[in-house]
Amino acid sequence: MILPSVLLALWIIGYPILDVTRTSLHAVTRFGQLRGFVGLENFSALLDDPVFLASLWRTLVWTVCVVGGTLLISVPLALMLNDDFAGRGLARVIIMLPWAISLTMNAIVWRWTLNGQYGMLNATLFELGVLDGPVEWLASAGTAFPIEIGIGILVSIPFTVTILLGGLSSLPGDIYEAARLDGAGGWQRFRHLTLPLLRPFVNIAIVLNIIYVFNSFPIIWVLTQGDPANSTDILVTYLYKLAFRYGKLDAAAAMSLVMFLVLLAFTIFYAWLLARSREAEA
Repeated sequence: MILPSVLLALWIIGYPILDVTRTSLHAVTRFGQLRGFVGLENFSALLDDPVFLASLWRTLVWTVCVVGGTLLISVPLALMLNDDFAGRGLARVIIMLPWAISLTMNAIVWRWTLNGQYGMLNATLFELGVLDGPVEWLASAGTAFPIEIGIGILVSIPFTVTILLGGLSSLPGDIYEAARLDGAGGWQRFRHLTLPLLRPFVNIAIVLNIIYVFNSFPIIWVLTQGDPANSTDILVTYLYKLAFRYGKLDAAAAMSLVMFLVLLAFTIFYAWLLARSREAEA
């Protein structure tokens, strides 16, 4: 009974992968016409491309920083929002508001805020006496890329908090009561009860956030388009440039396949680590 659904899923997922693979092994014109079989030359050209290698490293930094920062902030936020206090409903709504707005609109608002001539950030800092003149926040990678990481964390918090709140709401309350009776403090309850029981939800948040953040396009593209001089490019923005700005569809296909294999390898490795940890616990 599930065979038709499985076949449809394989077609929807498998055909694009096969098509991209075929494209990556051929020379392709700007109009998408396959010319001749070139084997692994497109992949070899990527390895010789310094912008690709820099973008790959920057993608890893971007992913680790955004996912790690999101988890560090989301766990205490979820714990606070799980407690019963006056205004909890309003606090949850405020936390979820960035999730209700598209990433593109979020990025556009931040681009206006960070504008060096009329941006709200410069105006506020100038009024407070922190700055003597305008600062072009997005003009150099030294300031632009950390800002993009910060925005990436901000827009990833609502989704992660939602997952963690779902996990916290499913935890049994009687074990916490028993721990209090046995004299366990707040840190001990968090370390020995909350974290182990919340681990499956943390694992889900890690995997989904890595997939989303690794392929996240709107924030960096809207703010800097990977500039100046490709210094804020990650793989997905450089892929877009190769395909639609430079017309190198064969190189773009090769890069998209590399990105797919990286994410697939990570998912398999992480699943293997989880399986080993469960066997060790058993």
